[in-house]
Amino acid sequence: MKKELDLGKEKIGKLLLAFSVPCIISMIINSIYNIVDQIFIGKGVGIIGNAATNVIFPIVIICNALAGLVGNGAAANLSLRLGEGKKDEAKKSIGSSITLLFIISILVVIIFELLLPNLVYVFGCTKNVYSSAMTYGRIIVFIYSGLSQIIRADGSPKYSMICLLVGAILNIILDPIFIFTFNMGVAGGAIATVIGQIVSFVIAIFYIPKIKSVKLSKEDFKIGKCTLKTLSLGLSSFITQMTVLALFVVMNNIMNKYALTSKFGEDIPLSVYGVISKINSLYVSLILGLAIGAQPIIGFNYGAGNYKRVKETLRKVMITGFIIGIIFNLCIYIFPENIVSIFINKSSDDYKLFMEFAIDFCRIFLLVCALNSFEMCSSITIQSLGNVKKATMVSFARQIILFIPLAIILCQFYGLYGALYAGPIADTICFIVVIFVFTSEYKKITKLENKAQKNEIIYNNENLKPVLNKRVVVAISREYGSGGRYVGEIISKKLGIKFYDKAFISEVNKETGLSEEFIKENEQKHRVLGSFEYNNDDKLFVAEEKVIKNISKESCVIVGRCAPYVLKDNKDTIKIFLYSSEEDKIKRAIKYYNIPKNKAQKKIEKINKMRDKHYSYYTGSSLYNPSNYDLMINVDSLGIEGTADYIIEYIMQKK
Repeated sequence: MKKELDLGKEKIGKLLLAFSVPCIISMIINSIYNIVDQIFIGKGVGIIGNAATNVIFPIVIICNALAGLVGNGAAANLSLRLGEGKKDEAKKSIGSSITLLFIISILVVIIFELLLPNLVYVFGCTKNVYSSAMTYGRIIVFIYSGLSQIIRADGSPKYSMICLLVGAILNIILDPIFIFTFNMGVAGGAIATVIGQIVSFVIAIFYIPKIKSVKLSKEDFKIGKCTLKTLSLGLSSFITQMTVLALFVVMNNIMNKYALTSKFGEDIPLSVYGVISKINSLYVSLILGLAIGAQPIIGFNYGAGNYKRVKETLRKVMITGFIIGIIFNLCIYIFPENIVSIFINKSSDDYKLFMEFAIDFCRIFLLVCALNSFEMCSSITIQSLGNVKKATMVSFARQIILFIPLAIILCQFYGLYGALYAGPIADTICFIVVIFVFTSEYKKITKLENKAQKNEIIYNNENLKPVLNKRVVVAISREYGSGGRYVGEIISKKLGIKFYDKAFISEVNKETGLSEEFIKENEQKHRVLGSFEYNNDDKLFVAEEKVIKNISKESCVIVGRCAPYVLKDNKDTIKIFLYSSEEDKIKRAIKYYNIPKNKAQKKIEKINKMRDKHYSYYTGSSLYNPSNYDLMINVDSLGIEGTADYIIEYIMQKK
């Protein structure tokens, strides 16, 4: 696939431009829905209108969190599985995620419609703002952004961007029409948002049949075990958004509580926080867009073992994010009045008080916000590597562990301004924590890179040339759960020779005309003893025997299919049997094949019994007979990669 070639070989800078720029634009467009409403409602309705949109904003955060849980999880899973060559798992991940997004979208609408009257007070609503907040909050909120993340991971960042862009443009056009021309106020902003979201959602749906990285079938849309893996990979993104929600709710309530004892009155602090949070959301969109756009690049190359490219991507993302942070920091510190005035009518009676608190908010709360770029980039990129725990810890650090406790404590001493002082203190401490976490992860990748380079040197040196100048055929029989296929893949990769497992099925399909599905399901079965009919099972074995003899004319690794028996008279063939303890077979079955723990042992016993019967029927010997092999290896003793290395060393000695 072109996408795989690009991700694995194209220049990182070019890939970041191709993936991150559309993603940044998409994120900004997503923010524009709320920013545009805030601007037009602020100009048309005033401080109460701004406060109302701020009270409802936590609902938007929850929807984004759910979209990130499924969408980012599916995007990360797709990239990792494609990098590992596991297309079946990639298919199920995408299909089940699309189904889950539809289900969540429906539930979100129902739940918020029922709970909104109580939720607005939890979100920090005042009596003056309640009516406007309820009007604005009666919005159908779709989780369409989750679909756009899947589309982006599929290699269509431009289409993903268009989905959001069309809706945002509609929102921008309709907002002034409904708010000013039709004099609908807050309700007009809500209606404009709904229309924009529905149009974006419909455009995203049209892409589903066109998904190109994998071909989806009806079965792939069923929610199953793979959904848990997707959700686990999206958990960091979800927790990041939920920590933002916690921050928002706490800040709204602090603004509400301490405003009463300040000179700014009950509604100005709540309104100011709403405006500043929307301004900050543009900065957050830039950083998250950069990092999320890099997810397919990082995930694919990590899965493919291209660690040097992973490190280069991480460096470029972190440096670019920090530069964006510095520019934003300078703008917000030097030009706060020019920026904030966009959101408020200058003829308002409370304009001066509003601007006084807004300028202080910008210069104190966002004093060192450039450091946030490290926290956001680290969380997303570490998530791309599949390290959910560390990514989650980074997400928790600033908002939950640092900012919220600091804000509550400092407000006891400094009133309303205590929450403002908590911002730069939390940012600085979090920056130090993130540097340690990110450095640790970076060092691990460096170790993997060094190990890969060492193996490359070992298996491409002069000692191996005499071996590779001759034909080398490795025929592996194995117990289910021993990791034999993965051992074979590693040998193939390190020796630079062909690997036949799933590719073997394609060869048999060409030879017999039998469907690949039939081959996959029946190649380990055998006909009933006493039957004299030459059935498809026998036809399949004869065809496989012919294919094995044909492909073994060149160096290759063949897993299963009675290959050691078929090639027993071939002097260039190394015949291997791999086995494992019951405990380790169960662990691998759970880890690699997603088999539930309570079913793993029975599944292993059933498949291994079937393999032995199949082998005995067609060869007249047991699968476990030592005389059939050159080596019988317990994979537990050396591990999968160690076993592969041991076999290669054996080949070098024998040749």
